[in-house]
Amino acid sequence: MDSPGYNCFVDKDKMDAAIQDLGPKELSCTELQELKQLARQGYWAQSHALRAKVYQRLIRDIPCRTVTPDASVYSDIVGKIVGKHSSSCLPLPEFVDNTQVPSYCLNARGEGAVRKILLCLANQFPDISFCPALPAVVALLLHYSIDEAECFEKACRILACNDPGRRLIDQSFLAFESSCMTFGDLVNKYCQAAHKLMVAVSEDVLQVYADWQRWLFGELPLCYFARVFDVFLVEGYKVLYRVALAILKFFHKVRAGQPLESDSVKQDIRTFVRDIAKTVSPEKLLEKAFAIRLFSRKEIQLLQMANEKALKQKGITVKQKSVSLSKRQFVHLAVHAENFRSEIVSVREMRDIWSWVPERFALCQPLLLFSSLQHGYSLARFYFQCEGHEPTLLLIKTTQKEVCGAYLSTDWSERNKFGGKLGFFGTGECFVFRLQPEVQRYEWVVIKHPELTKPPPLMAAEPTAPLSHSTSSDPADRLSPFLAARHFNLPSKTESMFMAGGSDCLIVGGGGGQALYIDGDLNRGRTSHCDTFNNQPLCSENFLIAAVEAWGFQDPDTQ
Repeated sequence: MDSPGYNCFVDKDKMDAAIQDLGPKELSCTELQELKQLARQGYWAQSHALRAKVYQRLIRDIPCRTVTPDASVYSDIVGKIVGKHSSSCLPLPEFVDNTQVPSYCLNARGEGAVRKILLCLANQFPDISFCPALPAVVALLLHYSIDEAECFEKACRILACNDPGRRLIDQSFLAFESSCMTFGDLVNKYCQAAHKLMVAVSEDVLQVYADWQRWLFGELPLCYFARVFDVFLVEGYKVLYRVALAILKFFHKVRAGQPLESDSVKQDIRTFVRDIAKTVSPEKLLEKAFAIRLFSRKEIQLLQMANEKALKQKGITVKQKSVSLSKRQFVHLAVHAENFRSEIVSVREMRDIWSWVPERFALCQPLLLFSSLQHGYSLARFYFQCEGHEPTLLLIKTTQKEVCGAYLSTDWSERNKFGGKLGFFGTGECFVFRLQPEVQRYEWVVIKHPELTKPPPLMAAEPTAPLSHSTSSDPADRLSPFLAARHFNLPSKTESMFMAGGSDCLIVGGGGGQALYIDGDLNRGRTSHCDTFNNQPLCSENFLIAAVEAWGFQDPDTQ
């Protein structure tokens, strides 16, 4: 076989085994939609020469800062920065957090070149405080660059992207940590079986999800990572979430019936990803990734903003390097047995509920706001105790010892905006559940059936439905901007009747029935199927209440 033109940084024998150079040599399409399809189909994946041309074109078209270092800058600075040191002994920049440089079929010269390029990038981008994905990106780009200077220029353009709607690589600990929380939220919604397993076997599930970028930027074999990167350059950051979710789905499918230990689950997933060729091909991995019906890029951006805000409130800054979050409480440990007392649920049951709530609130401790056994059976007192807290958790125990409840995203004071009339508010982060006689959670119907809605053509348009509860132009000003009804074209209001409260009743879920209805005396209730959550009755359809509790979310730092 003739040499396919790999450069002097690549071990050609290893590369030939990894990617055969058999594909087309030219790409003529210019339309984004067609380019997306070709990237997903792997049109240029079998041609080293064509992939190099496509990378050059896609990276050249990235909108960048006015002054972005180019190949000539590298030629000017590399000698001064590297000096006479052997490239193989060069230290890595601090911002890569001791990340191992993937070999990706590079020879010794190539591995040294990656280190040189990383040091020059650190010199030209002093604002980067944390970027563990960068070694893998540079190592891959070196395959498709004629020399170090060209690889440096490509990496610079990726780092210097200034399109606010196009997120590429996390460059701060704040961005990285919030992306890990966002990934955890997405796992909770789209990989519920895997999430249940992770919570069961891991003492700190957020630490498992904090590894998600390493699965992609380091553990994935070259031919898999290159396929992911092909699509990533066309479609952006959302692709990374998709592929990581698909990896977790395959891991759960393979390992669900096997014993897992809490102290090894992170390593188990890393090993699975390194050996992923034993389980699934690159094509099947991407097929699974794009079969996941994620919400829009805007919705995920809103969730990322909310998570960033929560981290900022805990003192995490853009400049901060990678350190353990001081006093951070992880999902599985957030409910401490010595401090938790409930008349309705056990510590274990509360931990299970806590594993369902959004990551930014799972960092908090449960705070008892209202107990019917302490404060009396009065809905007015319930509202008084809960107002000013967002979100809240509602727990109900029936006289038949059934237990059910709801996670409610929005402050109950929002009910006052309807002038005494019963009106619905809240967001799609709300969910309802039952614990006894069996555990079952019901989320917003749109999460399981996104085909019910399409994003409106003008995402920034002002809301027209009374269900919207935010008037701020900055979605980060709200604690729960994610899944607000105003971001979706819903067929009717019944799909977004999340929560409502009046003087004589409290309602969760509506349309064709109510997931939960409680009377003003907190004495009687009923439950049925509703359009908002597409739920089964949470307990006996008509029930008598033995106890009601409302819980808030307390920052551990304020205790």
